[in-house]
Amino acid sequence: MTKILFLHGWHSVPGGVKPTYLKDHGHEVFNPALDDDDFTLAVKTAQAEFDQHQPQVVVGSSRGGAVAMNIKSGDAKLVLLCPAWKNWGTAKSVRPSTVILHSRADDVIPFADSEELARNSGATLIEGGTDHRLADPEPLEAMLRACENN
Repeated sequence: MTKILFLHGWHSVPGGVKPTYLKDHGHEVFNPALDDDDFTLAVKTAQAEFDQHQPQVVVGSSRGGAVAMNIKSGDAKLVLLCPAWKNWGTAKSVRPSTVILHSRADDVIPFADSEELARNSGATLIEGGTDHRLADPEPLEAMLRACENN
């Protein structure tokens, strides 16, 4: 069992398809509600959850990916789902151990943003899914594999 901090996207809520999928596969998932309007507050909330639970993996979806990039996460592995890093926050790179999942068909966050982040950071970019949500079986499985290979 892996401890996972799951940071949801903008106008998403805790307990969605992706964190539930991780929980259903035997992982301990912390899934705080992040403020939609105040990015600094969202980062503060995520940092407090990280400090309290010390997860081995931080999964950030879309805006939650930008939040994940802007917290101090020590040696925890980052798994970023269509990260909206160009839209929010100041972080412009991630550790090379980071895995980024993104759909080329994403109509919300350009695939090229993740290509640039992976290139600049030496991170692994995995293409998959049919849209921004990455809630289909294939990307869910890829997210699970990325979380379990730490």
